[in-house]
Amino acid sequence: MKQRKIKTILDGNWVIEGAGVKLKRIFGFGDTELTDPFLLLDNFGSSNPADYIAGFPWHPHRGIETITYMIEGAVEHKDSLGNSGVIKSGQVQWMTAGSGIIHQEMPKTYEGNMRGFQLWANLPKKHKMTGPRYRDIRAGDIPEYKGEGFKIKLICGDYGDVKGPARDILTEPWFFDVQADPGAEFTLKVRPEDNVLCCVFEGKGRFDKEKKQEAGPGQLAVLEEGGAVACSAGPEGLRFMLMAGKPLKEPVAWSGPIVMNTDSELRKAFEEYRKGTFIKARFS
Repeated sequence: MKQRKIKTILDGNWVIEGAGVKLKRIFGFGDTELTDPFLLLDNFGSSNPADYIAGFPWHPHRGIETITYMIEGAVEHKDSLGNSGVIKSGQVQWMTAGSGIIHQEMPKTYEGNMRGFQLWANLPKKHKMTGPRYRDIRAGDIPEYKGEGFKIKLICGDYGDVKGPARDILTEPWFFDVQADPGAEFTLKVRPEDNVLCCVFEGKGRFDKEKKQEAGPGQLAVLEEGGAVACSAGPEGLRFMLMAGKPLKEPVAWSGPIVMNTDSELRKAFEEYRKGTFIKARFS
């Protein structure tokens, strides 16, 4: 089985988003072909509430899915269709915006280092205007696959005989939290047709047997094609998010929180938002 090589390692950039949230944008700066079908990955975290407490007040989404994974901390969410709740440590919020949703995400003050991820996954043209869908996934509902020297929390996708709780997802992505023991070496089998991304957030590690290049916290390894990923953990261990999905290879028209296929579709979405006709359907 062909092992993947590292195509590039991205460092990301610190940005201010929402009403003043400081976070590290790992990718999401316009090169959508490199990470297709994924558009954006934000890694947020701080022990200082001033960095995040302003949150993300009401804003729209259309044409994408947003996946929020809280490693530690809590975020309260509400939307224009009446849904509300709190995502706590270890939990996931998977939202398919589809034809449109308006929501807010407001972090709660947390004693400790509040941290987590938000991933945006693009929707294919035929599903851009699908009915919105929303689900909260509890920490206890996320199963683990245990290998020799490593374990995987499966949020979406399957590995071995273990299947994640986020099912019937239109683009069938993988979203795994992988944790390896210090010095562990192991191989993960992946789907050859997928783009595969590995974002390190604890420890250091390698994802290419032929290169000694390590990725550390806040860095993303973009991998070339192949059916396997050779992983090596550093002396302090390794923890990373693995994201994998089949490229859509479709045009992308993107402005702020809305992603369509053409500029005219994009203009129409913002015009509908201004006119109050943005919401097309309730959550399914």
